[in-house]
Amino acid sequence: MSSMSDRRAALYAHIIDKVIETAAELGLAGDLGEHLGAAIVDAIAQDFGGQVLSFPKDDAYRLSRREQAILAARSQGASIHELARQFGMTERGIAKLLKRVFARQTGPEQPRLL
Repeated sequence: MSSMSDRRAALYAHIIDKVIETAAELGLAGDLGEHLGAAIVDAIAQDFGGQVLSFPKDDAYRLSRREQAILAARSQGASIHELARQFGMTERGIAKLLKRVFARQTGPEQPRLL
């Protein structure tokens, strides 16, 4: 089993990688994701350092206010192009966000039985 410091470093690296990935999906500029990820990890280390945390495996994710606003606008008939312009994102970023949010709401895909 790896040491606690190795697991902590792996967690921090994973958080940064996810922030970079999400920033890219949202159409944010290149190294902005890396800067955001590092800032988030620094804040977590500062605010929660020394504590023991447990993450439930099947915990449902809540939608961010921005995701809720995008979903609301989409449900009122806004096109992906309009959403991208309104929220300062690329059309591809909006499409990926909608796909990710829909997957969260419906859960993992069920295999077909027949």
